Amino acid sequence: NKVKGVRPVLNSQNKPVDLSSLSPQACVHAIMLYSALPGASRHHFGTDLDVYARNCLPDGQQLQLEPWEYEQDGPFGEFNAWMSEHLAEFGFFRPYQRYQGGVAAEPWHISHRRCATEMMAALSLETLTTVIDTHDVAAKETILAMLPTLYDQYIDNICD
Repeated sequence: NKVKGVRPVLNSQNKPVDLSSLSPQACVHAIMLYSALPGASRHHFGTDLDVYARNCLPDGQQLQLEPWEYEQDGPFGEFNAWMSEHLAEFGFFRPYQRYQGGVAAEPWHISHRRCATEMMAALSLETLTTVIDTHDVAAKETILAMLPTLYDQYIDNICD
């Protein structure tokens, strides 16, 4: 996992972050730029997906899921434009359409509005506190101490 250094943590420029140089609180914020807290993943709720158009990826190029791929001149530029125009017709929206001080902009991340609204209504700060407190979670004490702020900044703070 990212806290233990098993997986890289990237900053907003998609460059690796040296977690050893950060305070425990700054580490949590760095990780949460692109990752959800245990028990609060919209993907794990089954309401959100990361999407791309495989047929638009140039031969030999690996998918990065980075914002530049979805820009107008990126490999998914046309796909991105299509999604912007049509997602709502199918009940989807982009919760991380732009950076709002929490999760980084993720143009590939879509959410089914009705299902996500229902799931998020079932999640509360109290529930998440219990989930984290009763499970083996890296940086548990730091996360629990920061949880009200993290909840507001990264979980409730979505684009609509």
